[in-house]
Amino acid sequence: MDQVCTLERLFRYKASANDEMLAAMRQFDDASPAREIAIRVLNHTYAVDRIFAANLTGAEHGYTSPNPSQAPSLQELSAAIKTSDRWYIDHVSRLDKAQLAERIDFTFTDGASGRMSREEMLMHVTVHGEYHRGQISLIMMQNSIAPPGDGFTSFLHKAEASTRRRTS
Repeated sequence: MDQVCTLERLFRYKASANDEMLAAMRQFDDASPAREIAIRVLNHTYAVDRIFAANLTGAEHGYTSPNPSQAPSLQELSAAIKTSDRWYIDHVSRLDKAQLAERIDFTFTDGASGRMSREEMLMHVTVHGEYHRGQISLIMMQNSIAPPGDGFTSFLHKAEASTRRRTS
């Protein structure tokens, strides 16, 4: 399996994990401060995803911070994340090994200079999202809400069930 295929699988997993997390977050009481915190954490991951999407394409992202001051509604955030996740899956599928290795100069939102390969940026986006979904899972458990399972192995066994069957 090559790097592009691996990244495609990781981004399909990320999209699935985000969908499950967003669905589970609907269980928060609308007036709960924990709900607002969870939305802000997931909105932060969305902002970072969009910042790095811009870095990957050489576009301007318009963010002055990876932590937007205004949090969207859960419904708005859900729609935005779904669109962003689809963008990443499509984007990764069009890359080749040389493009993954290409180093890109960019500026962090704090003004510091950065340089990363496309592959490093893409890996950052997947790992960053996983980290913060873990934070939200903890918030959910502290509020007696069962978080969704968020394991890559579970995703593979659901998404690629026919290739995961073991013979006796």
